[in-house]
Amino acid sequence: MKTNTETLIKSAKLGNQSAFTTLLDIYWGEVYHFILKRTENETDAEDITIETFAKAFDKLNTFNDTFAFNTWLITIAKNVHIDLLRKRKANQFVNLNDNDTYLFEILDDDDSLEDQLIFEQNLATLKRCIKQLKPHYQQIIQLRYFQERSYNEIAEIINEPLNNVKIKILRAKKLLTELIKKA
Repeated sequence: MKTNTETLIKSAKLGNQSAFTTLLDIYWGEVYHFILKRTENETDAEDITIETFAKAFDKLNTFNDTFAFNTWLITIAKNVHIDLLRKRKANQFVNLNDNDTYLFEILDDDDSLEDQLIFEQNLATLKRCIKQLKPHYQQIIQLRYFQERSYNEIAEIINEPLNNVKIKILRAKKLLTELIKKA
């Protein structure tokens, strides 16, 4: 197994897409179940696992083969989970010790005209960037983020295996991020 993984990693470093898919197939379950135990939330576990593989595949050239690949992935997953917890904790509340009361952040539901304008500009930029993607990536983005379909539903709609859908979403997000940065 170790030799097979080493071969797949070398092949993936050279840009072989089937090697990426095979690595995803082999290690998806291990990373997902590890994170699911930590989060006890399937949606969070799925999102963290996707982000883990996206980061791992982006930084695959930095992988040190003296360590086990699954250990490296689990470490990335732990860090992604910790980052998510920090973001959530920062948004919870502020403790005022004077009167032992809590001040919760209350968001104003009414958007100002400035907020609406910024939102419309961002949405227009996002739509322009999405239109620059290949049609199958546009479809994946549309189904996942605008129609909020599950991975299983997307797999059924486009008639592809679940792992292919996951990898396509990772690629589409990466390409879209690069286009947005350029815009």
